[in-house]
Amino acid sequence: MEPQALEKKTSSVFIWTRILEAPFWTIYGMLIFILCKSLHAPPLQYTLLIALKPLVSLVSPYWSALIHKRPDRLRLNVILADLIAHIPFFFFPFIQNTWFIVGSGALFFMMKRGIIPAWMEILKLNLPQKKREKTFSYGSTLSYLVSIVLPFLFGRWMDLNPKAWTLLFPLAALLSLCGTALLLRISLSFEPQDKSITNFSLKNAFLKPWKNAWHLYKTRPDFTRFQVGFMLGGGGLMIMQPAMPAFFDRILHLSYTEIALAISTFKGIGFALTSRLWANRMNRFGIYRFSSFVTLLAALFPCALLLGQFQLPWIYGAFLIYGVMKAGSDLSWNLSGPIFAKEEDSSVYSSVNVVTVGIRGLFAPFLGSALCGLTSPVWALFVGGILCSIASLQLNLFQRRTSFIKE
Repeated sequence: MEPQALEKKTSSVFIWTRILEAPFWTIYGMLIFILCKSLHAPPLQYTLLIALKPLVSLVSPYWSALIHKRPDRLRLNVILADLIAHIPFFFFPFIQNTWFIVGSGALFFMMKRGIIPAWMEILKLNLPQKKREKTFSYGSTLSYLVSIVLPFLFGRWMDLNPKAWTLLFPLAALLSLCGTALLLRISLSFEPQDKSITNFSLKNAFLKPWKNAWHLYKTRPDFTRFQVGFMLGGGGLMIMQPAMPAFFDRILHLSYTEIALAISTFKGIGFALTSRLWANRMNRFGIYRFSSFVTLLAALFPCALLLGQFQLPWIYGAFLIYGVMKAGSDLSWNLSGPIFAKEEDSSVYSSVNVVTVGIRGLFAPFLGSALCGLTSPVWALFVGGILCSIASLQLNLFQRRTSFIKE
Protein backbone atom coordinates (compact mmCIF):
# COMPACT_ATOMS: atom_id res chain seq x y z
CA MET A 1 0.00 0.00 0.00
CA GLU A 2 1.27 3.48 -0.91
CA PRO A 3 2.40 5.56 2.12
CA GLN A 4 -0.27 8.23 1.63
CA ALA A 5 -3.00 5.62 1.20
CA LEU A 6 -1.75 3.82 4.33
CA GLU A 7 -1.82 7.07 6.33
CA LYS A 8 -5.36 7.83 5.16
CA LYS A 9 -6.59 4.30 5.94
CA THR A 10 -4.95 4.27 9.39
CA SER A 11 -6.45 7.65 10.30
CA SER A 12 -9.88 6.56 9.09
CA VAL A 13 -9.82 3.29 11.04
CA PHE A 14 -8.67 4.98 14.27
CA ILE A 15 -11.36 7.66 13.98
CA TRP A 16 -14.14 5.15 13.31
CA THR A 17 -13.09 2.91 16.20
CA ARG A 18 -13.34 5.94 18.51
CA ILE A 19 -16.78 6.85 17.16
CA LEU A 20 -18.18 3.32 17.43
CA GLU A 21 -16.90 2.81 20.97
CA ALA A 22 -18.42 6.11 22.17
CA PRO A 23 -21.81 4.60 23.17
CA PHE A 24 -20.06 2.01 25.32
CA TRP A 25 -17.88 4.58 27.08
CA THR A 26 -21.01 6.66 27.72
CA ILE A 27 -22.88 3.87 29.50
CA TYR A 28 -19.66 2.65 31.17
CA GLY A 29 -19.29 6.09 32.72
CA MET A 30 -22.62 5.50 34.46
CA LEU A 31 -21.56 2.17 36.00
CA ILE A 32 -20.67 3.40 39.50
CA PHE A 33 -23.94 5.36 39.62
CA ILE A 34 -25.88 2.24 38.53
CA LEU A 35 -24.23 0.33 41.39
CA CYS A 36 -25.17 3.10 43.82
CA LYS A 37 -28.68 4.08 42.64
CA SER A 38 -30.19 0.96 41.01
CA LEU A 39 -28.41 -1.92 42.74
CA HIS A 40 -27.88 -0.18 46.12
CA ALA A 41 -24.38 -1.63 46.34
CA PRO A 42 -22.42 -0.77 49.51
CA PRO A 43 -19.80 2.00 49.19
CA LEU A 44 -17.07 -0.65 49.39
CA GLN A 45 -18.10 -2.12 46.03
CA TYR A 46 -18.21 1.03 43.95
CA THR A 47 -15.07 2.30 45.68
CA LEU A 48 -13.43 -1.01 44.77
CA LEU A 49 -14.48 -0.55 41.14
CA ILE A 50 -12.99 2.94 41.17
CA ALA A 51 -9.78 1.56 42.72
CA LEU A 52 -9.59 -1.44 40.39
CA LYS A 53 -9.72 0.77 37.30
CA PRO A 54 -6.21 2.11 38.00
CA LEU A 55 -5.03 -0.98 39.90
CA VAL A 56 -5.51 -3.25 36.90
CA SER A 57 -3.02 -0.99 35.16
CA LEU A 58 -0.36 -2.90 37.11
CA VAL A 59 -1.40 -6.00 35.15
CA SER A 60 -2.03 -4.27 31.80
CA PRO A 61 1.69 -3.93 30.91
CA TYR A 62 1.97 -7.73 30.76
CA TRP A 63 -0.43 -7.62 27.84
CA SER A 64 1.45 -4.79 26.15
CA ALA A 65 4.81 -6.50 26.85
CA LEU A 66 3.79 -9.08 24.23
CA ILE A 67 4.26 -6.48 21.50
CA HIS A 68 7.62 -5.05 22.64
CA LYS A 69 9.79 -5.09 19.49
CA ARG A 70 7.12 -7.23 17.81
CA PRO A 71 5.18 -4.90 15.47
CA ASP A 72 3.77 -7.97 13.72
CA ARG A 73 1.63 -8.58 16.81
CA LEU A 74 0.17 -5.08 17.18
CA ARG A 75 -3.18 -5.58 15.42
CA LEU A 76 -3.82 -9.00 17.01
CA ASN A 77 -2.96 -7.53 20.43
CA VAL A 78 -5.69 -4.88 20.09
CA ILE A 79 -8.35 -7.18 18.60
CA LEU A 80 -7.99 -9.95 21.21
CA ALA A 81 -7.93 -7.46 24.10
CA ASP A 82 -11.11 -5.77 22.89
CA LEU A 83 -12.88 -9.13 22.61
CA ILE A 84 -11.89 -10.09 26.15
CA ALA A 85 -12.87 -6.64 27.45
CA HIS A 86 -16.42 -6.66 26.06
CA ILE A 87 -17.57 -10.29 26.36
CA PRO A 88 -18.73 -10.12 30.06
CA PHE A 89 -21.18 -7.31 29.27
CA PHE A 90 -23.21 -9.59 27.01
CA PHE A 91 -24.22 -11.46 30.19
CA PHE A 92 -25.64 -8.39 31.96
CA PRO A 93 -29.27 -9.19 30.95
CA PHE A 94 -28.93 -12.51 32.83
CA ILE A 95 -26.49 -11.71 35.66
CA GLN A 96 -26.94 -8.63 37.87
CA ASN A 97 -24.69 -9.78 40.68
CA THR A 98 -22.85 -6.68 41.89
CA TRP A 99 -19.51 -8.48 42.25
CA PHE A 100 -19.80 -9.76 38.66
CA ILE A 101 -20.47 -6.19 37.51
CA VAL A 102 -17.46 -4.85 39.45
CA GLY A 103 -15.27 -7.58 37.96
CA SER A 104 -16.54 -6.90 34.43
CA GLY A 105 -15.84 -3.19 34.77
CA ALA A 106 -12.32 -3.86 36.07
CA LEU A 107 -11.53 -6.39 33.32
CA PHE A 108 -12.72 -3.96 30.64
CA PHE A 109 -10.51 -1.19 31.94
CA MET A 110 -7.51 -3.50 32.29
CA MET A 111 -7.69 -4.58 28.65
CA LYS A 112 -8.33 -1.06 27.36
CA ARG A 113 -5.29 0.17 29.28
CA GLY A 114 -3.28 -2.77 27.97
CA ILE A 115 -3.85 -1.89 24.31
CA ILE A 116 -2.86 1.78 24.58
CA PRO A 117 0.83 1.06 23.82
CA ALA A 118 -0.16 -1.05 20.80
CA TRP A 119 -2.48 1.65 19.44
CA MET A 120 0.11 4.40 19.98
CA GLU A 121 2.76 2.30 18.21
CA ILE A 122 0.39 1.66 15.28
CA LEU A 123 -0.11 5.41 14.91
CA LYS A 124 3.64 6.00 15.28
CA LEU A 125 4.49 3.45 12.55
CA ASN A 126 1.89 4.58 10.03
CA LEU A 127 1.56 8.33 10.63
CA PRO A 128 4.01 11.28 10.81
CA GLN A 129 4.00 13.14 14.14
CA LYS A 130 1.79 16.11 13.16
CA LYS A 131 -0.81 13.89 11.53
CA ARG A 132 -0.62 11.49 14.49
CA GLU A 133 -1.63 14.21 16.94
CA LYS A 134 -4.36 15.57 14.66
CA THR A 135 -5.77 12.08 14.07
CA PHE A 136 -5.83 11.31 17.79
CA SER A 137 -7.45 14.65 18.57
CA TYR A 138 -10.01 14.40 15.74
CA GLY A 139 -11.01 10.84 16.66
CA SER A 140 -11.39 11.75 20.32
CA THR A 141 -13.41 14.87 19.45
CA LEU A 142 -15.87 12.94 17.27
CA SER A 143 -16.18 10.31 20.00
CA TYR A 144 -17.15 12.97 22.52
CA LEU A 145 -19.52 14.62 20.05
CA VAL A 146 -21.41 11.32 19.86
CA SER A 147 -21.42 11.24 23.67
CA ILE A 148 -23.10 14.66 23.78
CA VAL A 149 -26.33 13.29 22.28
CA LEU A 150 -26.48 9.86 23.92
CA PRO A 151 -27.04 10.91 27.58
CA PHE A 152 -30.49 12.26 26.74
CA LEU A 153 -31.45 8.82 25.44
CA PHE A 154 -29.63 6.67 28.00
CA GLY A 155 -30.48 8.78 31.06
CA ARG A 156 -34.15 9.19 30.17
CA TRP A 157 -34.52 5.48 29.42
CA MET A 158 -32.93 4.50 32.75
CA ASP A 159 -35.11 6.96 34.67
CA LEU A 160 -38.23 5.38 33.11
CA ASN A 161 -36.92 1.81 33.35
CA PRO A 162 -34.22 1.16 36.00
CA LYS A 163 -33.34 -2.15 34.26
CA ALA A 164 -32.63 -0.52 30.88
CA TRP A 165 -28.88 -0.65 31.51
CA THR A 166 -28.96 -4.45 31.23
CA LEU A 167 -29.75 -4.04 27.51
CA LEU A 168 -27.70 -0.92 26.89
CA PHE A 169 -24.42 -2.60 27.84
CA PRO A 170 -24.56 -5.56 25.39
CA LEU A 171 -25.85 -3.37 22.55
CA ALA A 172 -23.07 -0.83 23.06
CA ALA A 173 -20.48 -3.62 23.41
CA LEU A 174 -21.52 -5.10 20.05
CA LEU A 175 -21.19 -1.71 18.35
CA SER A 176 -17.76 -1.19 19.90
CA LEU A 177 -16.53 -4.57 18.62
CA CYS A 178 -17.68 -3.63 15.11
CA GLY A 179 -15.20 -0.77 15.32
CA THR A 180 -12.43 -3.10 16.49
CA ALA A 181 -12.99 -5.31 13.44
CA LEU A 182 -12.00 -2.39 11.21
CA LEU A 183 -8.38 -2.96 12.27
CA LEU A 184 -8.30 -5.91 9.87
CA ARG A 185 -8.45 -3.40 7.01
CA ILE A 186 -5.05 -1.80 7.64
CA SER A 187 -1.49 -3.04 7.25
CA LEU A 188 1.53 -1.84 9.21
CA SER A 189 4.69 -0.19 7.93
CA PHE A 190 7.67 -1.74 9.73
CA GLU A 191 10.95 -3.51 9.16
CA PRO A 192 10.88 -7.32 9.64
CA GLN A 193 12.13 -8.33 13.09
CA ASP A 194 14.32 -11.23 14.09
CA LYS A 195 11.74 -13.32 15.95
CA SER A 196 14.41 -15.64 17.30
CA ILE A 197 15.36 -13.06 19.92
CA THR A 198 11.87 -12.94 21.41
CA ASN A 199 11.59 -16.43 22.89
CA PHE A 200 8.99 -16.49 25.63
CA SER A 201 10.06 -16.77 29.25
CA LEU A 202 7.57 -16.63 32.12
CA LYS A 203 10.14 -14.97 34.38
CA ASN A 204 11.06 -12.39 31.74
CA ALA A 205 7.38 -11.74 30.96
CA PHE A 206 6.72 -11.03 34.66
CA LEU A 207 9.75 -8.80 35.22
CA LYS A 208 9.96 -7.00 31.87
CA PRO A 209 7.45 -4.14 32.58
CA TRP A 210 9.13 -3.36 35.90
CA LYS A 211 12.62 -3.57 34.39
CA ASN A 212 11.54 -1.25 31.59
CA ALA A 213 10.08 1.22 34.09
CA TRP A 214 13.18 1.13 36.30
CA HIS A 215 15.48 1.57 33.30
CA LEU A 216 13.55 4.63 32.11
CA TYR A 217 13.51 6.17 35.58
CA LYS A 218 17.30 5.79 35.81
CA THR A 219 18.19 6.90 32.29
CA ARG A 220 15.46 9.45 31.46
CA PRO A 221 15.07 11.98 34.29
CA ASP A 222 12.97 14.15 31.94
CA PHE A 223 10.41 11.34 31.68
CA THR A 224 10.58 10.75 35.45
CA ARG A 225 9.74 14.42 36.10
CA PHE A 226 6.70 14.08 33.85
CA GLN A 227 5.60 11.03 35.85
CA VAL A 228 5.89 12.94 39.15
CA GLY A 229 3.56 15.68 37.91
CA PHE A 230 1.00 13.28 36.55
CA MET A 231 1.22 11.12 39.67
CA LEU A 232 0.14 14.10 41.79
CA GLY A 233 -2.55 15.34 39.40
CA GLY A 234 -3.92 11.88 38.64
CA GLY A 235 -3.87 11.02 42.35
CA GLY A 236 -5.94 14.11 43.08
CA LEU A 237 -8.56 13.11 40.51
CA MET A 238 -8.66 9.54 41.90
CA ILE A 239 -9.27 10.85 45.43
CA MET A 240 -12.30 12.73 44.09
CA GLN A 241 -13.87 9.72 42.35
CA PRO A 242 -15.33 7.87 45.41
CA ALA A 243 -17.03 11.11 46.44
CA MET A 244 -19.03 11.37 43.21
CA PRO A 245 -21.78 8.75 43.76
CA ALA A 246 -22.53 9.91 47.31
CA PHE A 247 -22.29 13.61 46.38
CA PHE A 248 -24.65 13.23 43.41
CA ASP A 249 -27.14 10.83 44.98
CA ARG A 250 -27.27 11.75 48.67
CA ILE A 251 -26.38 15.45 48.68
CA LEU A 252 -27.64 16.70 45.30
CA HIS A 253 -30.31 13.99 44.68
CA LEU A 254 -29.72 13.96 40.91
CA SER A 255 -31.66 11.75 38.48
CA TYR A 256 -29.95 9.53 35.88
CA THR A 257 -30.81 12.10 33.21
CA GLU A 258 -29.14 14.90 35.18
CA ILE A 259 -26.10 12.74 35.96
CA ALA A 260 -25.74 11.65 32.33
CA LEU A 261 -26.23 15.22 31.14
CA ALA A 262 -23.38 16.38 33.37
CA ILE A 263 -20.81 13.60 32.99
CA SER A 264 -21.34 12.94 29.28
CA THR A 265 -23.02 15.87 27.54
CA PHE A 266 -21.27 18.82 29.16
CA LYS A 267 -18.01 16.92 29.47
CA GLY A 268 -18.35 16.05 25.79
CA ILE A 269 -19.02 19.67 24.84
CA GLY A 270 -15.92 20.84 26.71
CA PHE A 271 -13.84 18.11 25.09
CA ALA A 272 -15.13 18.68 21.56
CA LEU A 273 -14.77 22.47 21.68
CA THR A 274 -11.13 22.41 22.80
CA SER A 275 -9.58 19.16 21.56
CA ARG A 276 -8.25 20.66 18.31
CA LEU A 277 -7.06 23.73 20.20
CA TRP A 278 -5.05 21.52 22.59
CA ALA A 279 -3.59 19.60 19.62
CA ASN A 280 -2.49 22.81 17.92
CA ARG A 281 -0.83 24.06 21.11
CA MET A 282 0.90 20.81 22.04
CA ASN A 283 3.94 21.39 19.84
CA ARG A 284 4.23 25.06 20.87
CA PHE A 285 4.43 24.36 24.60
CA GLY A 286 6.83 22.00 26.28
CA ILE A 287 5.26 18.78 27.55
CA TYR A 288 5.56 20.01 31.16
CA ARG A 289 3.86 23.36 30.61
CA PHE A 290 1.18 21.74 28.48
CA SER A 291 0.49 19.24 31.28
CA SER A 292 0.49 21.99 33.92
CA PHE A 293 -2.50 23.61 32.20
CA VAL A 294 -4.25 20.23 32.32
CA THR A 295 -3.71 19.80 36.07
CA LEU A 296 -4.72 23.42 36.73
CA LEU A 297 -8.11 22.73 35.12
CA ALA A 298 -8.33 19.53 37.19
CA ALA A 299 -7.93 21.72 40.30
CA LEU A 300 -10.74 24.05 39.19
CA PHE A 301 -13.13 21.13 38.61
CA PRO A 302 -13.96 20.38 42.30
CA CYS A 303 -14.33 24.10 43.03
CA ALA A 304 -17.15 24.37 40.48
CA LEU A 305 -18.59 21.03 41.60
CA LEU A 306 -18.92 22.17 45.20
CA LEU A 307 -20.80 25.28 44.07
CA GLY A 308 -23.41 22.89 42.65
CA GLN A 309 -24.82 22.61 46.18
CA PHE A 310 -26.23 26.10 45.69
CA GLN A 311 -27.08 26.18 41.96
CA LEU A 312 -27.43 23.10 39.72
CA PRO A 313 -25.87 24.77 36.63
CA TRP A 314 -22.53 24.80 38.47
CA ILE A 315 -22.52 20.99 38.16
CA TYR A 316 -22.79 21.29 34.39
CA GLY A 317 -20.11 23.99 34.43
CA ALA A 318 -17.83 21.73 36.46
CA PHE A 319 -18.06 18.95 33.89
CA LEU A 320 -17.58 21.44 31.09
CA ILE A 321 -14.24 22.27 32.77
CA TYR A 322 -13.58 18.55 33.21
CA GLY A 323 -14.16 17.98 29.48
CA VAL A 324 -11.67 20.72 28.55
CA MET A 325 -9.18 19.18 30.99
CA LYS A 326 -9.78 15.67 29.61
CA ALA A 327 -9.09 16.83 26.04
CA GLY A 328 -5.64 18.03 27.09
CA SER A 329 -5.03 15.11 29.42
CA ASP A 330 -5.74 12.51 26.74
CA LEU A 331 -3.21 14.11 24.40
CA SER A 332 -0.57 14.57 27.09
CA TRP A 333 -0.92 11.13 28.65
CA ASN A 334 -1.36 9.07 25.47
CA LEU A 335 1.15 10.89 23.26
CA SER A 336 3.83 11.46 25.90
CA GLY A 337 5.23 8.00 25.07
CA PRO A 338 5.97 8.85 21.41
CA ILE A 339 7.14 12.36 22.41
CA PHE A 340 9.75 11.11 24.91
CA ALA A 341 10.65 8.04 22.83
CA LYS A 342 11.45 10.02 19.66
CA GLU A 343 12.98 7.34 17.41
CA GLU A 344 12.84 4.55 20.04
CA ASP A 345 10.04 2.03 20.59
CA SER A 346 7.32 4.14 22.24
CA SER A 347 5.38 1.17 23.67
CA VAL A 348 7.85 0.97 26.61
CA TYR A 349 7.18 4.59 27.60
CA SER A 350 3.42 4.17 27.19
CA SER A 351 3.54 1.01 29.33
CA VAL A 352 5.27 2.92 32.12
CA ASN A 353 2.47 5.50 31.98
CA VAL A 354 0.03 2.65 32.55
CA VAL A 355 2.10 1.24 35.45
CA THR A 356 2.16 4.59 37.29
CA VAL A 357 -1.63 4.81 37.00
CA GLY A 358 -1.80 1.45 38.79
CA ILE A 359 0.61 2.57 41.50
CA ARG A 360 -1.47 5.59 42.45
CA GLY A 361 -4.55 3.38 42.31
CA LEU A 362 -3.12 1.44 45.27
CA PHE A 363 -3.88 4.27 47.66
CA ALA A 364 -5.68 7.29 46.12
CA PRO A 365 -9.23 5.91 45.74
CA PHE A 366 -9.15 4.34 49.22
CA LEU A 367 -7.94 7.64 50.68
CA GLY A 368 -10.88 9.35 48.96
CA SER A 369 -13.29 6.74 50.32
CA ALA A 370 -11.84 7.11 53.83
CA LEU A 371 -12.27 10.89 53.65
CA CYS A 372 -15.90 10.41 52.62
CA GLY A 373 -16.53 7.99 55.48
CA LEU A 374 -14.73 9.95 58.19
CA THR A 375 -15.88 13.41 57.10
CA SER A 376 -17.92 14.01 53.93
CA PRO A 377 -17.61 13.87 50.11
CA VAL A 378 -16.90 17.61 50.23
CA TRP A 379 -13.54 17.03 51.94
CA ALA A 380 -12.52 14.39 49.41
CA LEU A 381 -13.20 16.85 46.59
CA PHE A 382 -11.26 19.57 48.41
CA VAL A 383 -8.16 17.41 49.06
CA GLY A 384 -8.17 16.16 45.46
CA GLY A 385 -8.24 19.74 44.19
CA ILE A 386 -5.27 20.70 46.40
CA LEU A 387 -3.17 17.84 44.97
CA CYS A 388 -4.01 18.90 41.40
CA SER A 389 -2.92 22.47 42.24
CA ILE A 390 0.43 21.20 43.58
CA ALA A 391 0.87 19.12 40.39
CA SER A 392 0.33 22.20 38.22
CA LEU A 393 2.93 24.21 40.15
CA GLN A 394 5.39 21.30 40.03
CA LEU A 395 5.08 20.81 36.26
CA ASN A 396 5.56 24.54 35.69
CA LEU A 397 8.72 24.41 37.79
CA PHE A 398 10.03 21.46 35.73
CA GLN A 399 9.40 23.41 32.52
CA ARG A 400 11.37 26.41 33.80
CA ARG A 401 14.30 24.21 34.87
CA THR A 402 14.32 22.51 31.47
CA SER A 403 14.29 25.86 29.65
CA PHE A 404 17.13 27.14 31.88
CA ILE A 405 19.28 24.06 31.17
CA LYS A 406 18.74 24.41 27.39
CA GLU A 407 19.77 28.06 27.51
